[in-house]
Amino acid sequence: MFLVLYEWRARPGKEAQFEDAWRRGTLAITRKYGSYGSRLGRTQDGRYVGAAEWPDEATWQAAMDDGMAYDDPEARADFEAATLDGGAPILGMTIVSDEIVR
Repeated sequence: MFLVLYEWRARPGKEAQFEDAWRRGTLAITRKYGSYGSRLGRTQDGRYVGAAEWPDEATWQAAMDDGMAYDDPEARADFEAATLDGGAPILGMTIVSDEIVR
């Protein structure tokens, strides 16, 4: 499994729009590119951090090479309108042990 972390800042007052558009976009990316989905967290200083799980680095890289384009232009527009900055991967790693109980 391959895990990628992303970081964003939402525009003030647009946090709910950001969260909803992120969720819709994540579901669309999962359907189109075969990711395992993602988690979104919010830090105490207001940054959002996404942790996306992928079967392997090659699957993630193929999606990156395609621009993570997906068929929900409304979600993409809402996300971009609510995002202040960020979005580039900040860390990618191969999982060598996964002891999370789901």
